[in-house]
Amino acid sequence: MATLGTSGPPEDRNPSTSGANDPAVNEATVVSRRSLRTSDHARGARTVQARPAVAAPAAKAPAAKRKRRIRSGLVNLAVMAIAGGLVATIAIPAYAFNPANSNQVAGSTSVIDTLKKTNAQSVSVSDSVKVVAATGDKFSATTEQQLADKKAAAQAAAEQAAAAQQMQAYAAAYSGPSAADYLANPPYPNFSLAQVFAVAQQYIGVPYVYGGSTPAGFDCSGYVMFVYAQFGVSLPHSATAISDGGTRISIADAVPGDVIAMGSHVGFYAGNGNILDAPDVGRSISIRPLWTNDYWVVRYGI
Repeated sequence: MATLGTSGPPEDRNPSTSGANDPAVNEATVVSRRSLRTSDHARGARTVQARPAVAAPAAKAPAAKRKRRIRSGLVNLAVMAIAGGLVATIAIPAYAFNPANSNQVAGSTSVIDTLKKTNAQSVSVSDSVKVVAATGDKFSATTEQQLADKKAAAQAAAEQAAAAQQMQAYAAAYSGPSAADYLANPPYPNFSLAQVFAVAQQYIGVPYVYGGSTPAGFDCSGYVMFVYAQFGVSLPHSATAISDGGTRISIADAVPGDVIAMGSHVGFYAGNGNILDAPDVGRSISIRPLWTNDYWVVRYGI
C-alpha cells in the first residue's frame, strides 16, 4: 500500500526509500509490472492484427488496373471512331464524283467522245472573209555617202549665197573697162607670154568671186579671160572651154603666162611647179604650188 503524501504510480517510487522490505508493496509492484507487460502484449497483438487491415488496399489494385485498362480502351475506340469519320468525310466527295458518269448521258456515249467524233471543236472561216496581210514597219537609214552628199550640197548652197552677196558688192565696186572693152581696144597690142604673166601678177590679192570677171572680184576663168583680153585674145568665161581650147604643150616647154588646165579649173603657169590663180571662195589670187599631177598646159596667142 502506498504511503500517503506521495504521487504518481507505485513503479515510479524508489523501493530503497519507501517500502523496500514490505511484501505487500513488492507484490503490488510485481502485479503492476505484470499488468503493464500484459497490456503491452495486448497492444502489440492488436497492432499485429491491425496490419492486414492497412494492407487491404493492395488487394484492390487489380480492380483499379482493370478500370484504367477499360478507360484507355474506350478512349482508343473513341479516337479510332473520330479518325474513321474524318477519313470517310474526305473520301466521300472523291467516291461521289465519277468522271465517267459526269461526261455521260444516260443511255448514250461519252460527251467528250461525241465532241471528238463530230469535230465540234474545229473552226471554219468563210472564203468571203478578207485576209489582211501582215506588214512590218518601214524605215530607212542614211548612208555615209548620203550624209556626205547632203553636207556638200549644203556647202555649195552656202557658197552660192556668199557669191551672190559678193556679186552685189562687185557690181557696185568696179566701174572700169570690162573684158569686152579691152577686146575692142587692147592696151597691149604686141602679144608676149612674159608680158601676159606680168599683167596677171598685178591682180594678186583680188578676192575670189564666183562668176566675177573684173578687178572687183574674179573666178578662175574670169581672171584668165580678163588678162588675155588686154592682149586682144578672146577667151570664153568657162574653165572647161578654156581647158579644151588652145594648143597643148608639155610641162617641159611651158613658160610663165601659159595656161594650166584641169578641166574644171584654170590658172597661169608661174614656173617651178607653181600656179597663179583665183582659187576659191574665201581666198584671193596668189601664187601657190601645183597640188596635183592631173593637169595639162595650154598655150594661147602664139
